Amino acid sequence: MARILIVDDSIVARNNLKTILAGADYDIVAEASDGEAGFEKYTELKPDLVTMDITMPNLNGIECLKKIVATDPEAKVMMVSALGQGGKILEALNAGAKHYITKPFEADKVLEAISEVLAS
Repeated sequence: MARILIVDDSIVARNNLKTILAGADYDIVAEASDGEAGFEKYTELKPDLVTMDITMPNLNGIECLKKIVATDPEAKVMMVSALGQGGKILEALNAGAKHYITKPFEADKVLEAISEVLAS
């Protein structure tokens, strides 16, 4: 089963994603609460997919995405954003994100997006 890293500063969002993904038998290899820690976990663990919040302290999700893609152009990163961040989502997609979901998210939409990204 695919190995997934969850990067989000909201413990509620991390827990919701973890519950959804673990329920579908995905392996959550780690969690991080900011972009700096997320980049460190990515380089250490090389997960199959990363779910990445956009707005986070220290290093935001788009800057973290750019660092990951610079070291691994094949990285599969799916952005997780709040409603109303259309401009940020477009910036993330242009920077190499493979997909995005918006908060609050529904389990079936998360799993559909994850499946689509992993198949790409």
